[in-house]
Amino acid sequence: MLRRFSTNFAIFSIGLDAIIVLLSMLSMSVVRVWLNPVSFIAEIPAGIQYPLWLYVTFPLVWVFILAAFSIYDSKKFFRVVDELSTLTVASLIAAVSQAGILYLTYREFSRALFLLIVFFAYLLCVLWRLGARVIFRLRKETLHSGERLLIVGSGSELQKTQKILKQNLDPRLEQLAILDLKKGEIGAETPEHCPQTIQRVIGEIERIDASDVVVALPRNMSEWIEVIATAVDVLPLGVWVALDYYDLSFANAHVENLNGMPLLDLRAPALNDYARVVKRSFDLVMGMVSLIVVLPLMLVVGLVVLIDAGWPIFFLQPRVGENGRLFKMIKFRTMVRDAESRQAEVQHLDENGNVIHKTRSDPRVTRSGHFLRRFSLDELPQLINVIKGEMSLVGPRPELPALASQYEHWQRRRLSVPPGITGWWQVNGRSDRVMHLHTEDDLYYIENYSIWLDLRILIRTIWVVIMGNGAY
Repeated sequence: MLRRFSTNFAIFSIGLDAIIVLLSMLSMSVVRVWLNPVSFIAEIPAGIQYPLWLYVTFPLVWVFILAAFSIYDSKKFFRVVDELSTLTVASLIAAVSQAGILYLTYREFSRALFLLIVFFAYLLCVLWRLGARVIFRLRKETLHSGERLLIVGSGSELQKTQKILKQNLDPRLEQLAILDLKKGEIGAETPEHCPQTIQRVIGEIERIDASDVVVALPRNMSEWIEVIATAVDVLPLGVWVALDYYDLSFANAHVENLNGMPLLDLRAPALNDYARVVKRSFDLVMGMVSLIVVLPLMLVVGLVVLIDAGWPIFFLQPRVGENGRLFKMIKFRTMVRDAESRQAEVQHLDENGNVIHKTRSDPRVTRSGHFLRRFSLDELPQLINVIKGEMSLVGPRPELPALASQYEHWQRRRLSVPPGITGWWQVNGRSDRVMHLHTEDDLYYIENYSIWLDLRILIRTIWVVIMGNGAY
């Protein structure tokens, strides 16, 4: 389970990427000569020969960097946006590495040619992966041997696991069966006193000829995990356990080793001093550069909002920032002026009783607002919040005070780092996934923070916005 392709395909991918880089070097050397008439590009002679070792080093460095970013890992990047965003970051790092090699060894290499090689190689790497995904979707038998999954579980953990597996593995599944061990069926009995439940599990495995079993149980039924795993141990299938420990997590948990004894520090900072300096420096530099670049676009958007919906063009809303501090988040106005007083028109409860504040057919959204939200242009003024230090480019989405006041203890973890314009939650669904009901995405970001993860999320955001996933 949880494999996109075989080991043979991974080896094929490595070889194909290396060949692409080599072909890019050879073909772009010809194209580069055609650019000689351009005034700001230095002329190079036709048929110029570069050292042979460059034609070996470039493909090897490219493939090595991509491998370091797990591009060839069959257990990762089930969604195309994940793969392309990581490929973009890895290609950028590979290009910088190759540029460093040239700077130290062979400075005579044409810079225009280098840029052509990098761009063309990256483009081909993207295109062949998109083509492979289309082929795999049309002929899914070439991608897998037909996984048949059985999810054994109970309660919300079962529902969450089923949803995640269907979202990520649906094209690769031949069958997905559910066995709900409802609490009422087993009561307070121990697993030893309920052999019929184990027989139900084994019977369902045999019925669908399952290739894998996923156990998704809440902690109050954790004793069943070992019993089920032991019962199916003799069967030729994979056994997986979905853990439900979000509410035992703390914002600042950190494990230290004291002479062989692990100690859990519950008050260690979510971001250490070094990480905070790096993140803030990155936000300042990228925030100011981005604001300068998009300023003309912001002027156009502001004019469109003014013509379509009138004054004011900005919407300032109180949001909860790091450590619960309130600030005014700035957006272009995409709704009518009295939108907040008409909240009751769209607010409703889902099937689990959770309050939902957004709908696809919100009557309060203006004509220009639909377009701005589709491409997230209404978020551009938040670069000002980033420069002021109230927000970060990447982080948990800033929450409404009314919702933050209802947080459970474990949910308040998301307030331990600066909120962001984009984040792990946004690039995994945007409006299709309600923010306050998917705090685990923000916890994943906090637990796995690095500047490379920020870069990956920023690049992935571009792909998500282009594709328009979940925007309304």
